[in-house]
Amino acid sequence: MIRVLIADDEELIRSAVAALLALEPDLDVVAQAADGPAAVAAALAHRPDVALVDLEMPGLDGVGVAAEITRALPGCRVVVLTGRGRPAHLRRALESGARGFVTKGTSGATLAGVLRTVHAGERYVDPGLAADALSAPPCPLSPRELEVLRLAAFDLPASVIAQRAHLAPGTVRNYLLAAQTKLDAATRAEAVRTAERFGWL
Repeated sequence: MIRVLIADDEELIRSAVAALLALEPDLDVVAQAADGPAAVAAALAHRPDVALVDLEMPGLDGVGVAAEITRALPGCRVVVLTGRGRPAHLRRALESGARGFVTKGTSGATLAGVLRTVHAGERYVDPGLAADALSAPPCPLSPRELEVLRLAAFDLPASVIAQRAHLAPGTVRNYLLAAQTKLDAATRAEAVRTAERFGWL
């Protein structure tokens, strides 16, 4: 019997996935969690064989949960579930130790097969996401430029971005201008949209 943990902040999705997996004779949902920290705590308490975690959860996202569970419970395989997968999300998830990456549009039978696959020690990546990742251009921005642009996505003034990034306001403006130039964007909002489209943010 494969012991499964499900973590998703949307109760309807979490319950539906649990109900689908309960129909499988070799899968046993031993715990559920509604946020990232609760997912890590549930994994430590129940020691599942596979953890199915949503990419976007409060407290700690699916990538962070994957990293924590992989570090604390190396025998537990993590599958990240997402509603809107992008190449950068896939890359981050795999780097964190996740063994699978699937979309929420996946059928129950396919999802059950993915859990069996990763439990057996193999990897699984949604074919569409894998194709997107292979065809996506590499990110031309530096880590600092990405950090500043990520904060700019919230439409914050340069002074607030500077405080949050621990930089001088002039340095923030320089990073934003560099990002706009590299992305051939007329405004920082356009730069944010371009970076989001390619999944770099």
